[in-house]
Formats: sequence, C-alpha cells, structure tokens
Amino acid sequence: MTRIETLRQQLTEAQTAYHELMIGARTVSVNVEGVGSTSYAQADSAKLKEYIAYLESEISKETGTRKRRVIKVSF
Repeated sequence: MTRIETLRQQLTEAQTAYHELMIGARTVSVNVEGVGSTSYAQADSAKLKEYIAYLESEISKETGTRKRRVIKVSF
C-alpha cells in the first residue's frame, strides 16, 4: 500500500471514529501508523479532530493540493 493510500485509509478510520463519538459511542479505537491502536473517549474528541486535521494535511502534501481555509477579519 502506498503512503497516500495508507493516509486515506487512516483518515477514513479517524472520521468514522469521530462520527461514532459524536453519536454516543463511549470510546473508539483508531490504528495509528507506527504506534498501534489508540483509543479516544468523548473527552478526547478535540485530540481526534487534531489527528484528522493532521492526516488531511499530510494527504494535501502528498497530492500537492491545499485545503481551503476561511479567514475571518474583524473590524
């Protein structure tokens, strides 16, 4: 499996885990490359979102695309 395929698979797993947390699952597990399995609970949802953002960033680097961001301007 290529690096991009691995990252996409991990992203799908992380997004599914986040969804399960948000709909009430108490804990979920995600396979993390080189580390093994990591479990997240409701209180760890922010960490899981960070992991999802990291995977999206790595995929963007591998594919040469950038995720568009909203820039807020306050006056």
